[in-house]
Amino acid sequence: MSASSQKANQILKVHTFEALATTPFQGEINAMCWERNLLGNFSEIVEKIECEGNMKEIDLEELRALNLSKEANLAREVLLTDFENLKKFGAAPILNLIKNYERDDSFPIFPTDVYSFHVDRSPIPSQTFLCTYYGEPSDILPNHEGIQKVLVPEIRKELKKIYAGPDEGFEEFLSEYFFDLHYQALPKANITSLGKGNLWKLAIDHPDNPVLPCLHRAPVEKDGEARLMIIC
Repeated sequence: MSASSQKANQILKVHTFEALATTPFQGEINAMCWERNLLGNFSEIVEKIECEGNMKEIDLEELRALNLSKEANLAREVLLTDFENLKKFGAAPILNLIKNYERDDSFPIFPTDVYSFHVDRSPIPSQTFLCTYYGEPSDILPNHEGIQKVLVPEIRKELKKIYAGPDEGFEEFLSEYFFDLHYQALPKANITSLGKGNLWKLAIDHPDNPVLPCLHRAPVEKDGEARLMIIC
């Protein structure tokens, strides 16, 4: 099987929100995409939302109160509709304006921030929904084209230096500090951009999940360009 067909087997494309929300993951599929070409001026919304820090959760009342052009109002309706659909499904959506995420420099060889390929873990069966409306979109990686960083010999050696405890507690240490959630792309890996406007559902790490969790990462933002996205 070719690399491109293996990548395709990871992703299932659907045509409605209902299909995205209700179709179960199975086999090799751990990412689903409702591919869309959205109408509206999302950049105007980004420009009119005040964000003093690196990141802001946008309150819906603030969004509704914005004085917008006709094109930007179309974009606002998309945001509100997606938010409401996700809430009706039982998710807890958050609409974010992101200039950049916090970087993790506590362990330089192995940063555990969202710019590293990682999986999401939850104590309850769930999934991750996300859509980037403006700015750089996230990436995903086929599971067979990534390696868990804690299994890379030189990284594992450094982690054991930090741990310095009994061998039987090492795996618990890796989980407690989320080291086991992060992955490294193999050479010539087929990295897929999630694109703008597409609403995605990604599989998470949970014992009852029938498929492997989806490896994904946040993009490095362009200077001066914030991201507008929804996630839950």
